Amino acid sequence: MATAVSPLAPERFPEMPAIDGVKVATAAAGIRYAGRTDVLLALLDPGTAVAGVFTKSKCPSAPVDWCRGKLKAGKARALVVNSGNANAFTGKSGVAAVKLTADIASKAAGCKPAEIFLASTGVIGEPLPAEKFGGVMDALVAAAEPGRWDEAARAIMTTDTFPKGAAAMVRIDGKPVTICGIAKGAGMIAPDMATMLSFVFTDAPLTPAVLQSLLTKGVEDTFNAVTIDGDTSTSDTLLAFATGTAAARGVAKISRASDPRLEPFRKGFNRVLADLAEQVARDGEGARKLVEVIVEGAASKKAARRIAMSIANSPLVKTAIAGEDANWGRVVMAVGKAGEKADRDKLSIWFGGVRVAHKGERDPGYDEAKVSALMKKPEIELKVDLGLGKGRDRVLTCDLTKEYVAINGDYRS
Repeated sequence: MATAVSPLAPERFPEMPAIDGVKVATAAAGIRYAGRTDVLLALLDPGTAVAGVFTKSKCPSAPVDWCRGKLKAGKARALVVNSGNANAFTGKSGVAAVKLTADIASKAAGCKPAEIFLASTGVIGEPLPAEKFGGVMDALVAAAEPGRWDEAARAIMTTDTFPKGAAAMVRIDGKPVTICGIAKGAGMIAPDMATMLSFVFTDAPLTPAVLQSLLTKGVEDTFNAVTIDGDTSTSDTLLAFATGTAAARGVAKISRASDPRLEPFRKGFNRVLADLAEQVARDGEGARKLVEVIVEGAASKKAARRIAMSIANSPLVKTAIAGEDANWGRVVMAVGKAGEKADRDKLSIWFGGVRVAHKGERDPGYDEAKVSALMKKPEIELKVDLGLGKGRDRVLTCDLTKEYVAINGDYRS
């Protein structure tokens, strides 16, 4: 795990309230490294609804397959997450490991194995020593307490340099409802529903179908609009859990995604997803700059997203930003290769709010000194206007530095 905290990290972990119906504990099971916390257990009250979105990789991990298979029932009693080993590309031993983990957790938590949800992150291709969960699970259940989000976020870190958390308080029927989320991710990030794990908890009384609708729509302009290196993980998992305990405060159950009472919750839920997604971008491996890529004037929103991702994933664009060079030629290249409609002679480009190229050539008012000063900032906006239509989108990324190569060159060492 990286030791130097990203210069783009938030000043501190946020204040996050406890959620009724959720208890958390962490432990060091020695999954890969000795002496570091590597297991998270979240215990959930009976009746907790669950929803999930997962990697679209054609080589998914065993925990992803497990969760997909258990999601249809819509109910969860516990979440078990480990770091250090992804339990991906592990064949029959991987399948056996998730079954053993679920059996160990279900016996300790007093529920069915099918009510246990699992996620793993870390090295791909190494068997997961699931028997090690047996050495800590009873103690985890006994120690579980409300809150403790900071500990939970730290337990799931791999190359992350800081724990990631976000919370929101909203009102439904005039009564308070809480949303808390944690995430991990710093490399192998190109969410296609991103190695990215995230878990969101709320006390709102929502049906599994409503929660799934919120989650499926919510990721599109948050987690799915972030890229660090263009690589989609085998293990990407985002699970949401709704305990429903706010019903005791007078919040009536929401059974329809079209229910107007859901709107304040939807906004708060999406704020939490967006906050976590930005923190992932801020913790990109070796990152020194957070980059917002905005594409306007495209033929459609879909086209704008594809062009924005082409720019954000370009090693040449990302290394130019690392070198604090407003090299718009590389942006033009990334636009041109995206496979979407573009007209060189209508293209305009901005770095940090300053137009550097216009209508197919360098802007006549271009000032190298002014732009160079802007490129030294830790946060940079890169905007492109194709001048073709009304399609607009934005994605978050970071620069590509020598540290990224060093981290990934030593990852299995």
